Amino acid sequence: MRIRALPTQLVNQIAAGEVVERPASVVKELVENCFDAGATQITIDIEQGGVRQIKIRDNGCGIVKDDLALALSRHATSKIASLDDLEHVISMGFRGEALPSISSVARLTLISRTADAECAWQVSADGTEQNFDPQPDPHPPGTTVDVRDLFYNTPARRKFLKAEKTEFGHIESLIQKLALSRVDVGFILQHNQREVLNLRPAATLAEQEKRIAAICGPAFVDNAVKIDYAASGLHLHGWVGLPTFSRSQQDMQFFYVNGRLIKDRLVAHAVKQAYQDVLYHGRHPVFVLYLELDPALVDVNAHPTKLEVRFREGRMVHDFLFQALHRSLAEQRPGQAPTHQIDIQTQPPIEPPATEVRPTISQQIALPLSLADDQPLTASRSSTEMPQRPAPSGYTNEKSGRGLPYSAYSKPPINVADQIQAYGKLYPSAEAKTSEQAMPPLGFALAHIHSIYILAETANGIILVDAHAAHERVTYERLKQNYHNRAIVSQPLLLPIKIPVTAAEADLAEQEHEFFHSLGFEINRSGPETVVLRATPALLSKTDVDQLVRDILADMLTHGVSRKAEEASNAILATMACHSSVRAKRKLSIEEMNALLRDMEQTERIGQCNHGRPTWVALSHQDLDRFFMRGQ
Repeated sequence: MRIRALPTQLVNQIAAGEVVERPASVVKELVENCFDAGATQITIDIEQGGVRQIKIRDNGCGIVKDDLALALSRHATSKIASLDDLEHVISMGFRGEALPSISSVARLTLISRTADAECAWQVSADGTEQNFDPQPDPHPPGTTVDVRDLFYNTPARRKFLKAEKTEFGHIESLIQKLALSRVDVGFILQHNQREVLNLRPAATLAEQEKRIAAICGPAFVDNAVKIDYAASGLHLHGWVGLPTFSRSQQDMQFFYVNGRLIKDRLVAHAVKQAYQDVLYHGRHPVFVLYLELDPALVDVNAHPTKLEVRFREGRMVHDFLFQALHRSLAEQRPGQAPTHQIDIQTQPPIEPPATEVRPTISQQIALPLSLADDQPLTASRSSTEMPQRPAPSGYTNEKSGRGLPYSAYSKPPINVADQIQAYGKLYPSAEAKTSEQAMPPLGFALAHIHSIYILAETANGIILVDAHAAHERVTYERLKQNYHNRAIVSQPLLLPIKIPVTAAEADLAEQEHEFFHSLGFEINRSGPETVVLRATPALLSKTDVDQLVRDILADMLTHGVSRKAEEASNAILATMACHSSVRAKRKLSIEEMNALLRDMEQTERIGQCNHGRPTWVALSHQDLDRFFMRGQ
């Protein structure tokens, strides 16, 4: 067989196989060209899911008449001119393959006009890059690309397309993602002459949040944290959802690098690490994030569809993303973070069972919470003492000085005045809550409901706190702080452990000796594919340390960094915190509840326990009024 040059149309069809997978791929390439043209308004008309027609119009700079033929030729572009330009790409497109590839598998018409031209000019293409004959057209300044009969000349490719509704669903999802990447651009999306999306350009923060709410839903904006973090030439800004606002799928994760939507394993790993001990298992965080950095530090020419990038300093980018997200989530405390709202639904009450078996109260340690005088509290009753029936109204507990509420099982009060007086005794004493004292973010405790939940009054309404979950987070954060503030204790092994690894992992273990030493490991290389473990952190002495070392090496080879050792130690600390926290059915006094509320206000990541469960929820005055139909 002799070597011969392929026909131009066949070359473009081969290129189209990499670029044009389905109608949404065509829309992506054409909309990104609109971005590069400086458009502020883009209109997308779709017919039959994009198979019959894709028509995209913008108000960008346009193309001069003499350049129309080049625009439809392979490897012709105005965006790069040298290798240096390729290494500093700031435009969405740069290869010059999109239009000729699309025209080789569809009937393409290009109409464009510059601002200073007397009229627009129209050309048609069939992928051969020949016989261009520009014709005048009354088109306004800007460009329109009309793509008809996609895959008309490649029927095998057309058979792989899905139903019209499915293909348009991909297009709509794509436009939403692109609309988040450029909030300063307006979008109109129509399908079969029916308007589906109409997004106006957003300039102010309120307008940006309105666009995000239109795409991600208003609940996301209500439960998201606005972040803005810069360091070492990197700038991360956008919105991240609170851990309690998560999803079962990764369908609401939008990450943009210099305005380009990407999916990157390094980014996904950094985000996962940041949410590690605040997200409920099996759930995924939601976010809209924008990373800006020097174009020379990221290679956007790593994938034909440009959905993947390659960072030149992967470890630095990973650490930056982790620290930015980790600190932003940690700094959200009561009074600063969005309130954890709960839905109010008026449903008929559930009838309790006829008989109820009350669980026994396990033996408890004293709740280690500090009061204003910094004196330790002890339980107000014996750990083995069963809860007693509340006394009638007016009874006062000698130890706490608090009145106990009226119970249906007690004798009714003598008169209404006594009943009102009993209600008043639910509140903290005057010295704990005065009119001059400002209301703290989590307010003051009123009661311990079912010996599980703390009811507290705040300036804006009421809150319910899961005492065990909240105390578990407080204890966990203190244990982590104490553990990391002092040097990690290393424990020598009586018998060193030989760990078989790959040659690459052995090289890495040798190079990163100081890193392992800082974690409390003593590792030495003893052969081409063997390392010897001679010491481990004392806290991890009972774990599978040889498997942990393999996991750390694998992580470092893949992501350039590993936090497996920190995860293992945190897991042990989390177990310690769980077992040393106050248990359900352990009755708390008003002082203990208020002390826990004050500790919560000073604790990082207090919105969730170590397992990702919410620790508190709030009901505002408006919620309460709506629940009881006040003002309606």
